[in-house]
Parts: sequence; C-alpha cells; structure tokens
Amino acid sequence: MVILRKRIVSLDRSTLGGFVWRVRRAVGLNGLVNVLVTSSAKVRTLNRRFRGKNKTTDVLSFPAEPLSTGRLTLAGDIAISAEVAAANAARLGHSTAAEVKILTLHGILHLAGFDHESDNGEMAREEAMLRRRFRLPVALIERANESRRSSLQGKKRGSKMRRRV
Repeated sequence: MVILRKRIVSLDRSTLGGFVWRVRRAVGLNGLVNVLVTSSAKVRTLNRRFRGKNKTTDVLSFPAEPLSTGRLTLAGDIAISAEVAAANAARLGHSTAAEVKILTLHGILHLAGFDHESDNGEMAREEAMLRRRFRLPVALIERANESRRSSLQGKKRGSKMRRRV
C-alpha cells in the first residue's frame, strides 16, 4: 500500500506502487511493503518513537516480524519525508519523484535484510546496481560515501593549511 500524505509532482500511488513491486521482485523480497510519504514532522515523530532519535531523516524502514508459521505476508513499512526528499532532489539536480524512488529502493533493501552500517559495502553495491537498472540518479549510500570523502578531504586540506601558517 502506498500512502501519499504529501503531493509529489509526477508521482502517484499507482506509479510508486508499481515501482515497489518491481524492486521487491528484483531483490527477492516476499511480503507486502507499505510506503508512507509524509511530512518531516511525522518522520521525526516516528524516528523518536521507534529509534530514540529526536530528529528528522529522509527514510525509515520497519521490518515486519514473521508470522508463527514462518511465512512473511508483510515485509514491512517505509516512511519517507517529502520535504527532505524535495531538498535532496533540488540540491542534487533531479526530480523529487526520482528522490522518493531512491529512498524507497533504500528502504526496501533494509527490509530485505541489508544493513549498510555493518555489511562491508554489500548494500551499497546492491543499491548502485539497482539504481542503474531502474535508471535512477546517484544512490543514497553513494551520496553518503561521497559526502564523507569530501568532508575528510576538506579536513586534511584544512589541517595542512593550519600547519603551514
């Protein structure tokens, strides 16, 4: 199920629902995925309630627990901040609709069991491959890695400048 609490230009429930289905199929994820595109305030509330982090974020994933039979009819839920998606899209030069799809892809990978914080780049590689397959702009993990590298390079340059002075 797709719930669009915030309007996204060129993206409706049917389009995003079809994208979710294609990504689920590509990663072999069984069970339904619910996607909520909502306000930053709502995402912040969810982040505080379920992760203990009182800040907004771009995407949250909530994997479902398997039924007692071991079958998974619901893979989980994804919540996306429309405002953060719009800001990222503007900064990176692509549409908000594409950004919502990137965030949805990222969330589905988490529901499929990937964890970029502990998998030695496995999720990043999978996300990059799927991004290319679905013709999406640069993936979420790639952006984070590029941002970290730029930040580290800036710190190195800054420390060299301080030593010279």
